[in-house]
Amino acid sequence: MNKIAVGIGEVLWDIFPDKRTIGGAPANFVYHAAQFGLDSYIVSAVGNDALGNETENILKDKGLKSYIPHIDYPTGAVTISLDEYGVPKYDFQEQAAWDNIPFTGELERLAKHTSLVCFGSLAQRHVKSRDTICQFLKTVPDTDKTFKVFDINLRQSFYNKDLIHESLTLCNILKINDEELTIMSSFFDNDSVNSKEQCLALLERYNLKMVILTCGINGSYIITPESVSFRETPQVKIGDTVGAGDSFTATFCSALFYGKNISKAHELAVEVSAYVCSQYGSMPLLPNELKRKVMY
Repeated sequence: MNKIAVGIGEVLWDIFPDKRTIGGAPANFVYHAAQFGLDSYIVSAVGNDALGNETENILKDKGLKSYIPHIDYPTGAVTISLDEYGVPKYDFQEQAAWDNIPFTGELERLAKHTSLVCFGSLAQRHVKSRDTICQFLKTVPDTDKTFKVFDINLRQSFYNKDLIHESLTLCNILKINDEELTIMSSFFDNDSVNSKEQCLALLERYNLKMVILTCGINGSYIITPESVSFRETPQVKIGDTVGAGDSFTATFCSALFYGKNISKAHELAVEVSAYVCSQYGSMPLLPNELKRKVMY
């Protein structure tokens, strides 16, 4: 079984009031998938600038594999402010390198051997990266063991109905939160007030394997055509919640790769994401005990 995992899209700098750290949903996803032993690659782009060089060095120091060419656009950054509960608000730089990821023969070869890919809506805000992500997803083999995860991550105004529809036709797993589900349902004229019914409608409409629905402090659901798994959100002292959702997705999919059933994979995803919420930054080192639970 191939265990190649890819996060494709934005790699950028999270600029907090008092510090900056490397981040972006695809990078966060790959970082955690790699901690669980998957052969993991970040696909993005950085600029021919100091931040681009620093990005490359940090990812190498973390032992992460990447396809991240240097191109003639600035390395991406996002200014993050946190509310009293540690929940982030984002302000993204425009026309960043990750808006212009090229599709090459090397990237095509990687796609042909990929079993797990995670992508979102943000990196599709400009046509160059949108086309690259689309080509990559179409090149990834379609098998029962292949997971194409659309972690929707609606940010600011960088999405529309057509983009969401096209992405849903390219994925087989949707990851979404309760606020995003409300927006999605308005796009597709689903006036049900029941979240489960809204998710089931999306499952049927796009022939998805499952919908991962996270509801903050109100728990999370894994909804398939045959079953619903629910887990409460543990109470932890919050460091910040940046990257917690990405760790959830990486843990859940990695656990499935290692043969865990949906219920057990869900349990582990909740446990890992709660730990990430208790830390600062999107890429904390996980305790060996947590990693062993997923891998063995």
